[in-house]
Amino acid sequence: MALTQEVPAEPGGGTAPPALLVDRLAYAYPDGHQALFGIDLRVEPGERVAVLGPNGAGKTTLVLHLNGVLSGGQGRVEVAGLPLTKRTLREIRRRVGIVFQDPDDQLFMPTVRDDVAFGPANFGLRGPDLDARVTQALDAVGMTAHADRSPLHLSGGQRRRVALATVLACDPEILVLDEPSANLEPVARRELAEVLLALNRTMLMVTHDLPYALQLCPRSVLIDDGVIVADAPTRDLLSDPALLAAHRLELPFGFRLD
Repeated sequence: MALTQEVPAEPGGGTAPPALLVDRLAYAYPDGHQALFGIDLRVEPGERVAVLGPNGAGKTTLVLHLNGVLSGGQGRVEVAGLPLTKRTLREIRRRVGIVFQDPDDQLFMPTVRDDVAFGPANFGLRGPDLDARVTQALDAVGMTAHADRSPLHLSGGQRRRVALATVLACDPEILVLDEPSANLEPVARRELAEVLLALNRTMLMVTHDLPYALQLCPRSVLIDDGVIVADAPTRDLLSDPALLAAHRLELPFGFRLD
């Protein structure tokens, strides 16, 4: 499957760089396991793209390259035209915010407010500007009323939203979400979806939750054995049972696309 997109024009007749460009990315772990075999991916500003695939397909390896957590392989990554290098690593990490599957990987301060302030403070924000950024991020995820609580005393869905706020506070251009709906009860799942749909951000979402991908991401890429095997509108991809079965993906029993 292929998805053809128009490239937006810049004022003056130029071509705007994509929000994200991954070109021939290949990577092997130190033990010799080859996880990626030449990934090509272009994401335009404002797109929401789901990254689908079975366990061990290379999804997490891909997203960890997007802000330099992993490096040393072949190929290149660019964010809004800025190549990922050692020199640009700090700016890339500001531009690409990763929300990990387990909120406890990101929440470690005494209060919600402290957690959300940590990232932008690390990038140099201080005083009223820092306070305003924290307030904006908490408001965006509906957690302002919980600013002075300990993250340890929040529900799983609330912690997931606070983890998202810690990334939003750094004002990233791209949000990368790793299994955002995992282990959430239906109400928390819906609340998080509403928050994500309201954000005006380019978004890459790694998920096994195919209905969530359909709800949030108009486009999906399917990765298996370290390569992209399909790139299409999410509804089209999920409407191909042979493709899903070939890559060990399955819609929930009784779920209908129409």
